[in-house]
Amino acid sequence: MDKSQKGGHRCLPKRIILVRHGESQGNLDMAAYTTTPDCRIPLTPLGVEQARTAGERIQQVVSEGGRAARWKVYFYVSPYERTRATLREIGQAFPRKRIIGVREECRIREQDFGNFQVEERMKVIKETRERFGRFFFRFPDGESAADVFDRVASFMESLWRDIDMRRLEKDDNLDVNLVIVSHGLTSRVFLMKWFKWTVDQFERLNNPDNCEFRVMQLGPGGEYSLAIHHTPAELQLWGLSPEMIADQQWRATTVRGSWYENCPWHLDNFFHHLKDSSDDDGSSDECYDA
Repeated sequence: MDKSQKGGHRCLPKRIILVRHGESQGNLDMAAYTTTPDCRIPLTPLGVEQARTAGERIQQVVSEGGRAARWKVYFYVSPYERTRATLREIGQAFPRKRIIGVREECRIREQDFGNFQVEERMKVIKETRERFGRFFFRFPDGESAADVFDRVASFMESLWRDIDMRRLEKDDNLDVNLVIVSHGLTSRVFLMKWFKWTVDQFERLNNPDNCEFRVMQLGPGGEYSLAIHHTPAELQLWGLSPEMIADQQWRATTVRGSWYENCPWHLDNFFHHLKDSSDDDGSSDECYDA
């Protein structure tokens, strides 16, 4: 827990870690979706190994290589079989006393692609999605990424309530780490919502590999950033633009409350053509976060 957050109303988790599930049978063979509901697709043996390795690596991150003493983890997991199985393997890396709790959370499930998926038809549909745009394209009888955004936004509201109500951990002297075991697109949408990325910026992003995890760490000024744990080269590999990377680097050291002043490129996306008015009276309108 960041020391600057102690003594106030809100005690923030030190890290929020997003983990994609291990390799599933559907990743290995798309034909699996023609006979098995998406929610019941299991991990492959490789996926099990990936999850165990991810657990060991995450344990090293939250324990800071064994140097940290007072840390614990709280898990959120998608209800799908492959994410639940991934969590079971990840959990083997943690002593029971280090785990605060776990919650199955339906709102962080996979994007709904419809019911049983006919392989050849899905190939055509996904080709259409690339032409239409990944964020707004809605699968027949399924969801768009925009639909996933709405339910992830609802989940985040509940997450903030849990933090504010001290439902996760009441000991201010603990470093609490939230680990969210979910899916590739859902994790990208979570980051989009959290960091206020635009649709165009979302379209740039690459899907994480199986059991790849992304660490949002709390900076000394009270902002979460991907740039504390991850290198600029990693962020670039994930599809972040130079402006998005600069924003992450700024968040790593900034003081909360000066976001609009220090990241004008969000305004420039819409108002780059406007010039400062000569009759500016020096006053500034306050910007409110929607």
